[in-house]
Amino acid sequence: MIGASAEKGKVGNVILRNLRNFRGEVYAVNPKYSEIEGFKCYPSVSSLPEAVDLAVIAIPAIAVKNALEECGEKGIRNVIVISAGFKEIGVEGFKLEKELIQVARKYAINLLGPNCLGMINTEIELNATFSEIMPRKGNVAFLSQSGAFILAVISWSKRAKFGFSKIVSLGNKAILTEADFLDFLGKDPGTDVIMLYVEGIEDGKKFMETAKKVAKEKPIIVMKAGKTESGVKAASSHTGSLAGSYEVYKTAFIQSGIVVAETVEELFDFAFALAKYRKAGSIAIVTNSGGPGVMASDAVEIQGLKLAELNFRTIEALRKILPSSASFYNPVDILGDADVDRFSNALKVVAEDEGVGTILAILAPTAQIDFNKAVESVLSIRKPVFCCFMGIDEKNEEILIDNRVPNFLDPTRAVKAISAVDRYSKFDFSEKEFEKFEVDKNRAETIFKDFVNSGARYIGVEGMKLLECYGIKTAPWGIARTAEEAEKIAESIGYPVAMKIVSPDVIHKSDIGAIKLDVMRENVKSSFYEIITRVESHMPDARIDGVMVQKMVKGGREVILGMKKDLQFGNVIMFGLGGIYVEVFKDVSFRIAPLNIDDAHAMIKSVKSFALLKGVRGEKMLDINSLAETIVRFSQLSMDYPIAEMEINPLKVFEKGCVAVDFRMLLEVKK
Repeated sequence: MIGASAEKGKVGNVILRNLRNFRGEVYAVNPKYSEIEGFKCYPSVSSLPEAVDLAVIAIPAIAVKNALEECGEKGIRNVIVISAGFKEIGVEGFKLEKELIQVARKYAINLLGPNCLGMINTEIELNATFSEIMPRKGNVAFLSQSGAFILAVISWSKRAKFGFSKIVSLGNKAILTEADFLDFLGKDPGTDVIMLYVEGIEDGKKFMETAKKVAKEKPIIVMKAGKTESGVKAASSHTGSLAGSYEVYKTAFIQSGIVVAETVEELFDFAFALAKYRKAGSIAIVTNSGGPGVMASDAVEIQGLKLAELNFRTIEALRKILPSSASFYNPVDILGDADVDRFSNALKVVAEDEGVGTILAILAPTAQIDFNKAVESVLSIRKPVFCCFMGIDEKNEEILIDNRVPNFLDPTRAVKAISAVDRYSKFDFSEKEFEKFEVDKNRAETIFKDFVNSGARYIGVEGMKLLECYGIKTAPWGIARTAEEAEKIAESIGYPVAMKIVSPDVIHKSDIGAIKLDVMRENVKSSFYEIITRVESHMPDARIDGVMVQKMVKGGREVILGMKKDLQFGNVIMFGLGGIYVEVFKDVSFRIAPLNIDDAHAMIKSVKSFALLKGVRGEKMLDINSLAETIVRFSQLSMDYPIAEMEINPLKVFEKGCVAVDFRMLLEVKK
């Protein structure tokens, strides 16, 4: 313990006192003392009698580098830096942290922190933090970027009797990150479930790769802080404004097989449920109170789960043991006058039904209910059981906790926990193959080089040439510099036509009337002049490259296909309802590229407007297979070139095929 202190309340004193219970040798380091809190105190790391397994540093930031250097020279390979005053305080702190990183890499030191709470390992009774509470031993590990949040959690967990295997405060993550600890915990026999509180992730690809490997065997539940973005500047595309930070993180988590919790309550509920159960299936509700039974049924539907359909044998068996006024169907209402024997018998009958995956047992605290026997009944059931035992006494609740059976006051909360188990059971952890379509790569290379050489960063409808190289069909088009050219193009492609401005400065053309639809022969010239005039009037400094003349595409359903390069996770693909209302309805889905056909189909099915693509009120189904292929081709294009943002809006989907009508692209800035 480097920075051990004799002064009560100081971090160096609190940590040293916490280390009393550690099952191993503890050395205090402070040149001012020969002994602190019963531990022999050494003047420096170099004077220690041996190279220890772990060093904890809690000294002023300016002195940490030298202490870390001493650790490296002594052969100490694991170090926790509790000290604050690094990159979190600004430029000077950033410089100090960079020096720590250099020293850690020089000596191959596994550095946790700086600016962290520390670490707890309940298995060996190691509390290397300044929390004076040692949490209960359990099978759930907890990683958090916030040390203050850990302190609050430890305090709560003691009252809630929630146990942990390991707790790690990540701090500034100078060396060790979430991915490093996930990798370790994936192999840790004492950990069955991992909870994660995240504020930001720097290496998103490494995180996803590690998380998916670990989550296949051990559920990971994450809560992300920072879900809203205030003061965001107008983006250059719909995709840019819709693919916000939290949406990207959430997409990455789900693609990695991680269960997402939206609240602290959910974080712990989901962890407790997944610590025991890994599959949910259809739900059967057994209750002695109609109201909570209805609440649970509503929650099942809201969460997208299914109530089990009890088979004939189950219903007949229930008729024999329940009063005639009871409900023999799901939810099974055993009535308010039920004693614990009626409850136990009903529970056993329902559990024997092959169509029941999970049972939600709800008991209001009536005079007839003996919670001692009710708990015994639940523990005898072989299937997953979630309890909603209202008013249960502390002793029996602890029995449920010790047997890892979730118990909730609120039926809705119980169903949410079941939903988390169901979500985890349905994750696809198989290794994916990513299709690569044959494309006209030579032509695409030439087109892209021309765009780059032009010096333009924003590429508008002229970028549709690139789509064509990737097998994405476009409506016939041409770019006119004069009204006469516009007429020639219109004659060659046929009427009616659409006309729109070609300018790197005009992003949303319809906002200033720089687009004309259903233009016939007699109106081509006047439309050309009107479009130019409107742009010059509203945006006098805008660069005008011409007017696009395009074949009007009638019918079909408008969808949007977009891509935004995220700094942490790479290319994020967006799909949703298209047209000018995309940002109003925000009915979109996201995936991180590269994608395969299954990913594309999942994206399409996950939007609320999927019903419009399937066909409603007699409409024929649209070509969803062609749409899915277009999404994968679009993903392939995004991976082949340095593109910051890209969007087809609208992409029109027909009964047969898809056609891109408008396109825009933002090239990456050269570093």
